[in-house]
Amino acid sequence: MPLSRLLVLVLIFFLTSCISVVTGSTSLITVPVMIELGIDPHVAVATNMMALIFMSVGGSLPFAREGIVERRLLPLAVILTLIGSAIGALLLLRVPVRALQLTIAIAMIAVAVFSLARRDSGTSEHSVSSSRRAVGYFATFLLGVYGGFFSGGYVTMLTAVFVLLFGLTFLRSVATTKVVNVFSSAIATLILAWHGFVDYKLGVILGVTMFLGAVIGGHLAMRLNPIWLRRIFLLAVVGLALKMLFAFLQE
Repeated sequence: MPLSRLLVLVLIFFLTSCISVVTGSTSLITVPVMIELGIDPHVAVATNMMALIFMSVGGSLPFAREGIVERRLLPLAVILTLIGSAIGALLLLRVPVRALQLTIAIAMIAVAVFSLARRDSGTSEHSVSSSRRAVGYFATFLLGVYGGFFSGGYVTMLTAVFVLLFGLTFLRSVATTKVVNVFSSAIATLILAWHGFVDYKLGVILGVTMFLGAVIGGHLAMRLNPIWLRRIFLLAVVGLALKMLFAFLQE
């Protein structure tokens, strides 16, 4: 790859990782840019998955040091995510993305409407029923499938699940989903690498870039007021949903 194109990728991946620690939706920016710069779509998705491992680790570290990660949810959430993401990676070459785009877009609009209706959601923690928690774990599994398949909007939706169905604050949800995404990206990368789609050299360069960006973004997120975290998150959800709908209607 020419140096000029590589520098463009590095800059975009760095800026995106700084912001997406809070908003998620990294892949909906990074993957299209990679494709526009001439990288094969399957290689772009697979290499992006590899870079996301670095970003998720970098984003998790500041939160882990402060004890913000919700450790009680992690064991089962990680297991369900590993299974779901493995299935998603195997489906990558077999299921059309178009159908998933419409489904996820509608779901994200529903999440935004529900969050706006519940103005206190994400600003303080609250207990939830066991049945609601069970729905949350089921949603975690289903989103794991999508995360292994493409990952665009995956962490954004997972954060919403942790807020709405597990009763966490936005900050704790952001912190916990970063850890979960390490495992989602890792298992998907292993499967896609087995099929020869990962560009390791590019993946390491972009991964280190995203690691540094995520560390910076994680520190910034802990300094934001919960109200502003909620506003940034909702803006990302609505923007992402509209982007997905627009892409669906254009095809």
